[in-house]
Amino acid sequence: MLAYLPRPPTDTSRYGTFPQKPDLPAVPGALAEDGGQQAAATAAKRGSPMPNYPSAARHSSFVPGEPSLPPSRGSLTTQHRGRPSWCPPPAPQEAGARLYPLHALSVANIPNSSRGKTSARSSTIPTPEGLQSRRCKLLEEDSPMVQAGKRQRQRYVTKVGKCQVNLGNIQDKKRFLSDIFTTIVDLKYRWFLFVFMMCYIITWVVFGFIYFLDAWVRGDIGHQGDPEWQACIEHVDGFVSALLLSVESQRTIGYGTRMVTANCAEGVVLLIAQSIVGSMIDAMMVGCMFVKISRPKKRAQTLIFSKNCVISCRDEKLCLMFRVGDLRESHMVDAKIRAKLIKSRQTAEGEFIPLEQSELNLGYDTGEDRLFLVEPQIICHVINRHSPFWDMSAESLRREQFEIIIILEGIVEATGNPCLAAGMTCQARTSYTEDEILWGYRFEPCMSLEKGAFQVDYSRFEMTFEVQTPAASAKELHELKELEQQGHSTLSLYWDHLLQSCALPGP
Repeated sequence: MLAYLPRPPTDTSRYGTFPQKPDLPAVPGALAEDGGQQAAATAAKRGSPMPNYPSAARHSSFVPGEPSLPPSRGSLTTQHRGRPSWCPPPAPQEAGARLYPLHALSVANIPNSSRGKTSARSSTIPTPEGLQSRRCKLLEEDSPMVQAGKRQRQRYVTKVGKCQVNLGNIQDKKRFLSDIFTTIVDLKYRWFLFVFMMCYIITWVVFGFIYFLDAWVRGDIGHQGDPEWQACIEHVDGFVSALLLSVESQRTIGYGTRMVTANCAEGVVLLIAQSIVGSMIDAMMVGCMFVKISRPKKRAQTLIFSKNCVISCRDEKLCLMFRVGDLRESHMVDAKIRAKLIKSRQTAEGEFIPLEQSELNLGYDTGEDRLFLVEPQIICHVINRHSPFWDMSAESLRREQFEIIIILEGIVEATGNPCLAAGMTCQARTSYTEDEILWGYRFEPCMSLEKGAFQVDYSRFEMTFEVQTPAASAKELHELKELEQQGHSTLSLYWDHLLQSCALPGP
């Protein structure tokens, strides 16, 4: 539960860049040497270190053809383990550089010449080696990835689909006895077999004791071997023989040595009662055994999910994707898939909602959530304005705490018996935490055409590869796209106006 508690607002300076000394402009050749000698001589004469103020030459050192790009946020999350990619921190970002072009968001994935020049120029910052190493160590210790690895995360649903929720302090337990059939079916196999055996053993012992008591009261035990004695229960000389009579009567074995005669009415009534009780126990316990064995719960073991989720662009939209597959040749009928986001939050009124469940759209409005699960399929969740990941970037993903529950339901295909075809609904579940989501990756294809049929290679089911993906959130990408469209529309209007002006006749 502690893993889902909302965190206080985190200071962004912990994850951003640290203030550094402004870098000096790169002066070519002998000019740089002369300038360095003059600066050293001046500092020696004054007897105090020269302050590192930016000079006017910094503004004149603009390299033609080099784009002035802000530091990319893709470098914060493209590396999933090891030393953080933002150590040592890049140069501080200017205050006005908030909006940037689309290609600048993924500079960390695709190196170019401009980025190489920028990194080479920023590497000349005079930073003490000891201070820099201590700073990097501090950043690594404060990294959310390291903190997540140190603490033990309690999952809501395990990877195999088991819900980690224990119900306790139930006062009204008689509700379980009112639905005794479902209670017995839901028992574990060891307890179910124990109840199954005890139902028969207890009835045999109880009716055997009644047979023994009746034979002892009537005197049948003391007159064994007397041909003139009219016994109610013949050949019962002790409790063991009475127990054998109870077993033979209830299981209709009928060896012929011990039996109930017509000399007493209570013996006939007792035999009828045992037959009725035995039939009821057979109907209930055999029915429970049949339902428990025929439940398609184990069918979910052959429905597999990918170990990780991936986030990348598909059709110019940021999407969260995972892969599902069926290992059996008998397919699922009417398979449906849905997803739930488990996350704690605090309302505007201050109410804390632990483990709130919200729906993730997997295509239920378009019918894409209904699967024909013949081959492994990649399930896609489009991150739009209705998605809870709308304003989540690659950087903020590392600081979030949530869990995505995937539920796959379907009817087991008929096995030839019409009694087994109905009501066998199978459900497979799994979960993904924020640490199991890979930003900027896609799944590798695992299907090929061989010898006139499609061949599925499940050894490539979990494989992913890295692709160029913006590190910004879907909301920022949408706003950036709108700005680009507005810029294109303004340019087109200006061009049309210019053409109209040129088409007018001169004076």
